[in-house]
Amino acid sequence: MALMGPQGPLSRDDPSYRQRVEQTDMAQAVARAIEQPHALVVEAGTGVGKTYAYLIPLLLSGRRGLVSTATKSLQDQLYWRDLPQLCERLGVPVTTAILKGRGSYLCRHRLSQARQAPEGLDRISLRLLARIEHWARSTSSGDLSEVAGLGERTALLPLVTSTRENCLGSECPAFNDCHVVQARRQAMAADLVVVNHHLFFADLALKEDGMAELLPSVEVVVFDEAHQILDIGLQFVATTLATLAVLDLARDLRSAGLAHARGLQDWLACAQTLEQAARDLVLACDGQPTAEQDASGQVAGRGGRRVRWSERSSGRADAVARPVEAAFDHALSQLAAALSSAQDSAGALAEVHPDLQRLNERAQELRARLGVFQSPMALDRVRWIDLGTHQARLIDTPLDIRELMQQSRQQTHRAWIFTSATLGDEPTLSWFRAQTGLDDAQVLAVGSPFDYAAHARLWVPSQIPAPAEAGHTEAVAQVGARCAARLGGRTFVLATTLRALPVIGDNIRRLFDSQGLNIEVLVQGSEPKRALLERFVQLAQGTGAVLVGSASFWEGIDVPGSALQCVVIDKLPFPPPDDPLLEARTRALKAQGRNPFAELFLAETAISLKQGVGRLIRSETDRGLLIICDKRLHTKGYGARMLAALPPMTRLNEGGAVAQWLDELKTAH
Repeated sequence: MALMGPQGPLSRDDPSYRQRVEQTDMAQAVARAIEQPHALVVEAGTGVGKTYAYLIPLLLSGRRGLVSTATKSLQDQLYWRDLPQLCERLGVPVTTAILKGRGSYLCRHRLSQARQAPEGLDRISLRLLARIEHWARSTSSGDLSEVAGLGERTALLPLVTSTRENCLGSECPAFNDCHVVQARRQAMAADLVVVNHHLFFADLALKEDGMAELLPSVEVVVFDEAHQILDIGLQFVATTLATLAVLDLARDLRSAGLAHARGLQDWLACAQTLEQAARDLVLACDGQPTAEQDASGQVAGRGGRRVRWSERSSGRADAVARPVEAAFDHALSQLAAALSSAQDSAGALAEVHPDLQRLNERAQELRARLGVFQSPMALDRVRWIDLGTHQARLIDTPLDIRELMQQSRQQTHRAWIFTSATLGDEPTLSWFRAQTGLDDAQVLAVGSPFDYAAHARLWVPSQIPAPAEAGHTEAVAQVGARCAARLGGRTFVLATTLRALPVIGDNIRRLFDSQGLNIEVLVQGSEPKRALLERFVQLAQGTGAVLVGSASFWEGIDVPGSALQCVVIDKLPFPPPDDPLLEARTRALKAQGRNPFAELFLAETAISLKQGVGRLIRSETDRGLLIICDKRLHTKGYGARMLAALPPMTRLNEGGAVAQWLDELKTAH
């Protein structure tokens, strides 16, 4: 494409723009997929500029398009920065819109009721509510990201936003001013709409008036960061029952009942029964026989783990002989009774107010979901329990999103573009295509334009213990500390498990203290992710820092320049073998006579490893050292496959060469 060349508008308007063969190749493939509509899967290495590579042919095609990104922050970046720049440079008169999920928009009806919340609001929440009320008088979009200090986990959010369950629809007194409705109308009128994966699959799977209405009119669909659709899509084809949803129902039932039908039902007792049933279910999921509540009245579970369904419900006739199964079955029955009672209470007075009618429907829907988990499991599905600190989620899901994607693609003839920096570890990207039902898709893999051989080094130390041996985690800390000491910080240590983080962090601190070093150690969980990253970059200009992180820092983190010059990975990121979904996929592959380790475990591991490695080199001028503290890369047959999946970095084999490269990096910066 000439416009992407040195004489094109991109180069004229942006002195930093450089033509990349890889970007042009991808753009041409996307253009062909749009012109002769078909599915295209593109793996584009770091630095290719894949956003421009799909946006340029889409904007020039004149086709109506939809672009889905992995997160709301990427969605905002695409809509507010990349799209306006390209539209101006290309001179194309394209109307654009951004569409997010309900939880991103202010609900004016619920805002009007927020101060009457029966449980009351603390002073911090009241100040934040006043700020929202002031902002609500002037906002045109209703996008809550405009409100400073309002994080995604702020406790006030459920009181000022709607959900699919509690939205009153056209019966809402604020319907004419509804920000969700307005955003959807703008999306329906736009030439190009930017959404996120969560919204795409939520609306598609739940048949809401959003994607289900928008998608049929779209001629091109692009998934950026497409590797994430595997997990995100699965969330929405699953049947899920969350105890948090039951607690939300109890709160809203108490509030609406007292507001619209006080004295006509015992709303407090009804809500308390629901709350107790939800808490008892959390305990039963955790295997605890009696309630254990903390000072706030919340149930204290061990949290953060997946529990196999068979550990709580075997389905055997003699299950009552097992106390854990008996308690779990009893908790399900008690919740069913509580939901039925709530449904009866709200249903009897549904004509009094739309809120009560919606509560009746919500109780009925939760009761139907619960019925799925009280019935035998289908052979082609898998169940498990996600147990958090204060809630449990029962999940029943198919093994992949093949059927959902195939149904979506069959509805109309359009172009489907899937792109990411990591979609597999072999040229045909068969693992990703098999999971998504894209067996017929055309495939393109373009490497990174970065000069990894000159700018990056890879070291796999062979003298430290293997991951399963004693002392491995401590040895990882020593390696990270030595490198950071030589560089003056500028180091990430990426662990594959959360439990390794404090061990690594404490060991690095002790080593720094023993040497009198003032390098700060930042550990995931001590502060919000964004705050940790900002401090890491800031400290790189001074005393330096080491950031110790797990899954949150393996992808989506961009620290270009000399602020990050060393990435240490503790071990190969194999998926946990006891994960219920992985176990079910393993059984399915074995039943077909296939090799789960080669086709599933190694494929997922290679993709995760590539994500972590991608943190090191983020621009043409970046230089750095990658260390993978896993000698299995040398001793196991699959080591060659893992190494082949990585960018072509120059290999170092002994500590002297490593020290020399670190000194060179420090001097250069």
